[in-house]
Amino acid sequence: MRRWTAVAPGAVAALALAACGAPAGLDADLTDDWPALAAPRPFVPAAGVCHPGVPDVGHLGGYQPVDCALAHRAETLHVGTLTGAHAAGTTPPLRGSDATRTAHAECGREVHRALGADWRSGRLSLTVVLPSPRAWTGGARWFRCDLSEVKSIDDPRVVVRTGSLRGALTGAAALRLGCVEPRMAGTDVSAMTPVPCTARHHVEFVGVWQATGLSYARLHRGDDRVHRGCRSLLARHTGVPDDGDLPFRAGSIFYHPTEREWRDGDRGVRCFLWVDDRPLTRSLRDAGPRALPVR
Repeated sequence: MRRWTAVAPGAVAALALAACGAPAGLDADLTDDWPALAAPRPFVPAAGVCHPGVPDVGHLGGYQPVDCALAHRAETLHVGTLTGAHAAGTTPPLRGSDATRTAHAECGREVHRALGADWRSGRLSLTVVLPSPRAWTGGARWFRCDLSEVKSIDDPRVVVRTGSLRGALTGAAALRLGCVEPRMAGTDVSAMTPVPCTARHHVEFVGVWQATGLSYARLHRGDDRVHRGCRSLLARHTGVPDDGDLPFRAGSIFYHPTEREWRDGDRGVRCFLWVDDRPLTRSLRDAGPRALPVR
């Protein structure tokens, strides 16, 4: 006859645990040595890459960067971060806001460093790209500084190009604004055609003046302060005295930002000297008073 031995439930558990005891030296706790998972981080775009298009909102689904050696329309030269009050909103900053102007100012400084000169002194266009609303809700606080080549100062269409723009405004840069032949419509300039400085021309680029302390309305009306600012650049460029005789040596033409660019913080005015009484066949850089006599 078989005999069955009855064991209390607690004793069964004790026996089971004793039977499954870990060998000496083995850590039976499988969780205490796993590193904690890192907190998820929002996507941040890369600098030093190029893009097939020129967006001003950074949708993750449209982020398809390419090597800058391939055909592209924009290059990210810097990626910055909005902080403090500029990053506190529940939606991305509006165009014309303090946050957008802060981003534009940082882009201007960093792009200047990458190019070797103010981007406005070349056939270039700057776009500040902000995260999409969905990305912002997910924690994205970056902004991209994208630069593009354009056809001319009169034609803002973006050029498909190859190669990086880094250092593009150093030395004898092909993208740098230089000598120009204007087309006139009465007393207004209707177009500016770039020409070699050894060809006949009447206009030459002299620099970028910062129109601080002006309203856009006054700038758009051609406030004389803009011409005075451009004339000071003209004097420095040509090496003539910046005095009361300067308006009788040469005239000035300026191109100002669009109203949207102005709201976003762009205050850079492109300044040109204008000699209307004779054609020029050389650059007037450092030419001195004899090349620009008082008339």
